[in-house]
Amino acid sequence: MSDRAPVFHWFLPTGGDGRDPGGVTAVQGRTGAATRRPADVGYLAQVAQAAEQAGFVSLLAPVGLGCVDPWILGAALTRHTGRIGFLIAFRAGLASPTLIAQQADAFRRFAGGRLRLNVVTGGDPAEQRAYGDWLAHDERYARTDELMSVLRELLAGQRVDHRGAHLHLEGAQLVDPAVEHPVPLYFGGASPAAEQVAARRADVQLLWGEPPSAIGERIGRLRALAAGQGRTLRYGLRLHVISRDTAEQAWAEADRILAGIDPAAVRASQARFAAMDSTGQARMAALHGHGTGAGRELVVAPNLWAGIGLVREGAGTALVGSHDEVAARLAEYHALGIEEFVLSGYPHLEEAYRVGEEVVPRVMALVAQGN
Repeated sequence: MSDRAPVFHWFLPTGGDGRDPGGVTAVQGRTGAATRRPADVGYLAQVAQAAEQAGFVSLLAPVGLGCVDPWILGAALTRHTGRIGFLIAFRAGLASPTLIAQQADAFRRFAGGRLRLNVVTGGDPAEQRAYGDWLAHDERYARTDELMSVLRELLAGQRVDHRGAHLHLEGAQLVDPAVEHPVPLYFGGASPAAEQVAARRADVQLLWGEPPSAIGERIGRLRALAAGQGRTLRYGLRLHVISRDTAEQAWAEADRILAGIDPAAVRASQARFAAMDSTGQARMAALHGHGTGAGRELVVAPNLWAGIGLVREGAGTALVGSHDEVAARLAEYHALGIEEFVLSGYPHLEEAYRVGEEVVPRVMALVAQGN
């Protein structure tokens, strides 16, 4: 069990949002204009303000073809919020680390240090090619390793000369960097190549929601890898939440979402996911065939439901249940070593209040009792 109290973040639905089951569809396959609530600044500012008022620490701004640019969005939303931070995702290798460091330094300077970075290597070869990136899986992670090393040094105010297999910089340096605001590096990836990068470079390793036994196994392996590098990692979990006053109400909502998903969308999404070279995505897909429970074959562990992953890439599981049940499951993950949670729910505006007001305090109380 971690000695640190859990930290809670919320998700910005930059591909659009809504209450309709269609809002759960694969991010890359739609835009904000195709959903009930388009991803414009007006709506996303409401989500950000709700998350801030509900007590969340930061907002994850995702990156991908179906998302608005996270840097520009985050900068815009700093003008509509006062405390909450921004976990800005960016694709490693698609821009110079010097340029990324300049962007990050400007953001932390103008937003009073409210910045975390989520380094995304990319697990969909088709999407990577759309960005002009043709490297194979392990080469992408080797490039990410170099970039994270250089980026950390630049953000710390160091002058960098680097010649590697993928990056070559001479005299890279920030002018008057805002080093009083350190920028933690969050990172995701489940392959052996990704875990080696995490052990060497990450501050927080993000995992997708798998059964506790699988999460415990991964944390154990990552701890050993990080110890071999003389380092200690922190661990975060990316999950959806369907939490209601009663379990019956929560499962009714999950059933409503599932009933509204077009079977053709499931087939198309699963075919696209199968073509990816992401180990994490493969682990999400594998959960669909290991469900238990009468009438709920997509339940893969107590309160852990894999229905979201039928049509949504990336994080594809949700904790479903009463507020007490969901809080208990999150406390169990914390006991395994998860210190940070990046949560979401549909629609993200209303659910930010519900989860922040009903679930988070219960988790905090359970963790305090356990300590």
